Amino acid sequence: MKKRTDFLVIGSGIAGLTFALKASKFGKVTIVTKACLDDTNTRYAQGGIAAVFREPDNFEKHIKDTLIAGDGCCDEGVVRMVVSEAPERIKDLIKLGVPFDKKEDGTYDLAKEGGHSEHRILHHKDKTGEAIQKTLMLRVRKDPNIEIFEQHFAIELLTQHHLGEVVKKNYPGIKCYGAYVADLVNKKVIAFLSKVTIVATGGIGNVYLTTTNPEIATGDGIAMVYRAKGTVENMEFVQFHPTSLYDPGTRPSFLITEALRGYGAVLKNMAGEDFMKRYDSRGSLAPRDIVTRAIDNEMKIWGDDHVWLDCTHLSPEGLKDHFPNVFEHCIARGIDITKDKIPVVPVQHYSCGGIKVDINGQSSIDRLYALGEVSSTGLHGANRLASNSLIEAVVFAHRAALHSGNRLGDLTFEEEIPNWDYKGTTHLEEMVLITQSIKEVQMIMSNYVGIVRSDLRLERAMVRMEILYQETESLYKRSLISKKICELRNIINVGYIIIKHARNRKESIGLHYSIDYPKKARTEPLPPVSPVDLDH
Repeated sequence: MKKRTDFLVIGSGIAGLTFALKASKFGKVTIVTKACLDDTNTRYAQGGIAAVFREPDNFEKHIKDTLIAGDGCCDEGVVRMVVSEAPERIKDLIKLGVPFDKKEDGTYDLAKEGGHSEHRILHHKDKTGEAIQKTLMLRVRKDPNIEIFEQHFAIELLTQHHLGEVVKKNYPGIKCYGAYVADLVNKKVIAFLSKVTIVATGGIGNVYLTTTNPEIATGDGIAMVYRAKGTVENMEFVQFHPTSLYDPGTRPSFLITEALRGYGAVLKNMAGEDFMKRYDSRGSLAPRDIVTRAIDNEMKIWGDDHVWLDCTHLSPEGLKDHFPNVFEHCIARGIDITKDKIPVVPVQHYSCGGIKVDINGQSSIDRLYALGEVSSTGLHGANRLASNSLIEAVVFAHRAALHSGNRLGDLTFEEEIPNWDYKGTTHLEEMVLITQSIKEVQMIMSNYVGIVRSDLRLERAMVRMEILYQETESLYKRSLISKKICELRNIINVGYIIIKHARNRKESIGLHYSIDYPKKARTEPLPPVSPVDLDH
């Protein structure tokens, strides 16, 4: 079975939906998402979206903060482009109806988070992602040029490989013609043929045992592009959010927004000490990689499972008003944040690497674009600055829509793509084989490829991952398509890439910290910022 569309968008978070709305002006857009339209990483984003909106802030400060957080690994041209275009893209969201909070005088209530030198975070209480998701979904559902397929799981990207050509890594001229997509309700696979394909599948969180990501975050887009011989980079840079609520057994882990520390909350160890000042002069507002390793070290020193986040000295009414989501969630678990310290622990949160793209979001595979967390744009470098991810998504979605829309007339469908081959496959009766393997992958990644790494840990992780890979590929080839077998296959692919990239990184930098390569102190300051160059 085949379906045809001008733009195939895989994923329904801020990146995919923003692209869909803008691309619908050029042609027919089809959105496929493996769960419901609102089951995305975007919906869980609490803190906000960063942009320069008023003095004393300016582009140069935002650029410098981003470069410092990225630990010298950012593409400065991309940073400049995103920062300078951010205010206009925020205005796009406002026009669509996103209700960012305002002060009594009518100006936007800008928050400050770790690594930022100024207040520049627009937000809607502590539910910014949810507000953006709802607004975009409302607009997408009303657009007559957009068709939505929920419960549809993209399995593989369509390339020359499916026409019988041998496609190897760095194969010249790889083109994407769409994707094989599993209809999870009707148990069939559809070949979606498209002129342009957008991978916007979000994060990789469930490669790890604990994560703030929803269950759908299994690295599907990165795995598909990797198997299609596209370029994937910087996967060693996995961001662990410093402060998730310590609540063993709960998935996903509940995020205690960084904006709470920006509001004045302080991290403390078991002795009640404000320990962050020993690790960084910025204290609890240091960048995430520094805070995460500091907490990890304090937990090891004290032999405990968490540290404390203390906001009991702050205004009770202010806390309830600015952070209703955190307040209500904690109250439901017997913690009154106006009176009690919050037990927090670092968990996997974000991937700074991904599918390598250019300034228009185009990957190394022609006709294939990657947007949002699944992509590696050069903005984040070795560590993401808080609240830069949502703005990255809308800036690149805008540019990708214009770039792909303007070339749509030159593209055609590849009609020779065959239908999905079901031959030789049967129903998998022993689901325990899959569920156990998923747990094994998550244990390997959490124990050996987490906050602190070593050559020995990475070597052991690779050996164990190779065994799981061979077992799973054998299982996949003889099984009818199911969501679980595809997700297992994808998290194994992504875990392997993270391990491989981490082994190749012979230094401690940003989010990648190895005890075998102690981090060297920066002996020279970051290069001075120069005027914005939008043509980079």
